Amino acid sequence: MPFGHDMVHSLATVVELVNTSPSTGGEEGLSGLAELQAFVESRKISGVSTLTARDLGQVRMVREAFHRVFTAPDQPTAVRTLNALLAETRITPRLTEHDGHPLHVHYFAADATLAEHVAADCGVALAHLLVEGEAERLRTCSAPDCDRVFVDESRNRSRVYCDSRTCGNRMHVAAYRARRRA
Repeated sequence: MPFGHDMVHSLATVVELVNTSPSTGGEEGLSGLAELQAFVESRKISGVSTLTARDLGQVRMVREAFHRVFTAPDQPTAVRTLNALLAETRITPRLTEHDGHPLHVHYFAADATLAEHVAADCGVALAHLLVEGEAERLRTCSAPDCDRVFVDESRNRSRVYCDSRTCGNRMHVAAYRARRRA
């Protein structure tokens, strides 16, 4: 499924955000304002002013809601979870061009907090995925010791690991060694 630039960016942002959660098996990736600022900068989130402790708390809550969407047992549960998040977000679609990107749509209000910004843009991207019947593209890594999430953008929906270079390679090496021992 071909995705436009803004949808690819929003989906990558939501994946990176969710994977900062201790719920994905790692340590807290947003332990303070410095980490939140680094996230904002790495994802090139526009229109963000000075960050506060309140921003950090709100973004963590949004992150956990997104995690529940990825790990929902079925599509109706994912839809209910996403609808609840979007209902709490002021969504104001507007066309924009910035930072060298072509015309695209932002869904957050001009005075939105960082949490509203992320919830609106990433939530709408996830909503489009669900509307297109692509909920199965929202995945959790199949490696037994990894709970990171990812969006399977492969044509045949065959991706099973969050990263082929780490989890995928580790699992393939383990399978190879198991075959050699047998």
